[in-house]
Parts: sequence; C-alpha cells; structure tokens
Amino acid sequence: MEKSLLITGITIADSETDSFTGDILIEEGKITQVAASIFADADLRIDAGGKDWTAVPGFIDVHIHGAAGFDVMDATPEALGGLAGALPREGTTGFLATTMTQSDAAISAALENAARFTANGAQAEMLGIHLEGPFISAKQPGAQPLEHIVVPSFPQFKKWQQQSGGRIRMVTIAPETENGLAFTEQAAAAGVMVSIGHSDASFAEAKAAMAAGAGHVTHLYNQMRPFHHREPGVVGAAWLEDGLMVEIIADFIHSHPKAVELAYRQIGAERLVLITDSMRAKGLVPGTYDLGGQNVEVGADGARLANGRLAGSILTMEEAVKNVRAATGCTLSELVAMASANAAKELGLASKGKIEAGKDADIAILDNGLNVQMTICRGNIAYAKERVQ
Repeated sequence: MEKSLLITGITIADSETDSFTGDILIEEGKITQVAASIFADADLRIDAGGKDWTAVPGFIDVHIHGAAGFDVMDATPEALGGLAGALPREGTTGFLATTMTQSDAAISAALENAARFTANGAQAEMLGIHLEGPFISAKQPGAQPLEHIVVPSFPQFKKWQQQSGGRIRMVTIAPETENGLAFTEQAAAAGVMVSIGHSDASFAEAKAAMAAGAGHVTHLYNQMRPFHHREPGVVGAAWLEDGLMVEIIADFIHSHPKAVELAYRQIGAERLVLITDSMRAKGLVPGTYDLGGQNVEVGADGARLANGRLAGSILTMEEAVKNVRAATGCTLSELVAMASANAAKELGLASKGKIEAGKDADIAILDNGLNVQMTICRGNIAYAKERVQ
C-alpha cells in the first residue's frame, strides 16, 4: 500500500486557474485534500517552503517509442518496465506505448506484451497504446519501413485490438489512402482516437477525415506534405480546425523554435499536445542504435537513419516544457495544459491532468527553471533529485 504523503508550502499550478501556494495530502495513491493549510498526520512529509518548488500534474506522453535502451517493439516485459521506469526522471507519470510500422507478427508480439504489462509504483503508468502505422502513406514514411506499410484494414485492427487486451487508445493513419476514410469511421466508432499522420493528405482530405471521426494530428510539420499557400494540407488543417488536437515535438530539431512559436500562436495551448516521439537512445550516450531493425546514428543533431532522415527523438518531456516556454513565453497554466491536461482530457482520463481532491496522485515537482525535482506516480515517489528523508 502507498504511504500517505503531505506536501506543504508548495506552489500548485493548474491548466485552468491561477496558481497558489498551499498543501497537498496524498493517501492510497489519490489526492485527498488540497488547501492553503492542511493539518494531518502522514507517513511522509515534504516541506517545500522556501524552495521555490511548483507542483504540476504529471506529464503525459502520448507518443513515445522508447528510452534508456528499451523500445516498445522489443516486445518484452523488461522493455516496457525499463521504459516506464525511466520516465519519472523527466516528470512523466503516464504514457501511451507507441508501436511502429512492422510486420503483423512483430506488431502482434508488441501488443500481446503490452496487454500483460502493469506498472509498479516506481514507474510511469502505461495508459494505453498508440498504434503508429502500418496504415500510413508511402509518400511520407519517415523512419517507418516502406516494406511494411499496408492498406488500412479494420478487421486487421480488430485482431490487434483483441491481442492488446483492448488497450489501443490511438491509431495514426494516412486517411487519404485506400480505405482510409472507412477505417477512420470504424475506428472512431469503436472509441479509438484516430490521428492523421505520416500522411500526404490535402486540406480537403484532412477535413474529410475529421468528418469521418479523426480528431488528432501526429507530430505536426513532420511527415506530412509541407504547407503551401495554394494547398495548406494537414498543416493548414492543424492550424485552423478547432476539432483537432495537435502533437508537436519541441526539440528544435524536428521543429524550428519559430515553427513552435507559430504553432502556439495559431493553434493555442488548448489544442497543442507536447510529445517526445523518443526512441531507445534517449538518456544514453551518442552512438548507433536500433529502430525497427534499422541503424540509427544518435548525435548532437538528433537521431537519424543513414539517409539522414530523422528517426524519432531523444527529447525528454522536461526539455520539451523548457523549450516551449523559451520559444513562446507561455504561462505556467498553458504549459500544464500542453504537457498534461490536454492529453488527459483527450483520452478521457478524468482522474488525470489536475491537482485536486479525488484525482490520481500523479505529480511533477519543478523548480523555477522548470527542472524536475521530484515525480510522484500514483502516490509513490518514483524519482527524487535529492534524497527524501
């Protein structure tokens, strides 16, 4: 059973209201009280007074392939456990385990492995699965292997969903491809979030996908036809359509700082979702790593295939939050929205994305420089920069 925990004298930030200084009481994995002052016994007490610490809802990464040498496609309990164990260090308390375009057998193995996984108290929670591919466009593959791209098939998807134990929450597809709109309608009707990504769709095709049920865009700017003043494409739809939630990789490699600022100004914090799209090399030294059977060179300019294409990132959510603040000057409330609350709302996670009584005790504690000092996952201190007495 989780220990009770009382945090006192800490700034508490929310996506919807002004921050304030107060106390947080956590019992049995839940936030049971938030107030200016709380007088209660607890197994552990953390006094944040004078430390300039801020408590924010734990970050939620809806698009992450790997970290710390592990990848979702490794399809082993050790891989998911290693990934989930590494994420609290960057303030992440929940994530969607993200697959990639591979063979049916490889995807099935990863999904069956994910179906059996449950995080422990020292790990970020796997909130579901993001199926990225193989229903994408051969015109916009990125680091997804061309030989495994297939036409969207709902019967195939249903088989994978069954193998996953119903844990697929999001699927990235190219809706302009053969059967793309029919698939979008069927997946959306089944309660799965359909994301437009790795797509060469025109603006009109993106609008048609929205009408069919798509509500999300995978890594804005990347692996979609570039914006053109005579054909805005998916980028234009992401900028203009209020019904789309929009991922962005704010590592300043996938997206220039001014492109991040443009997205913030045009889309707004209420629709942007910060992601990492990170691969297994995150947190490791530069070198050669594997992604879906392909060698990836990781260095100062990111993670790249031999042909120079970007192959995921080595970005942390902590760095993403800092970069977005630097690029946009956004408020702390807006950062909370983009890093946590928006994803929680989109995924229908009523117990996540907010620090208030009754919610899961998923909290990232940041200093004034937005550096993660502590991460609490479901009431457990999963990471602490300094030893907790």
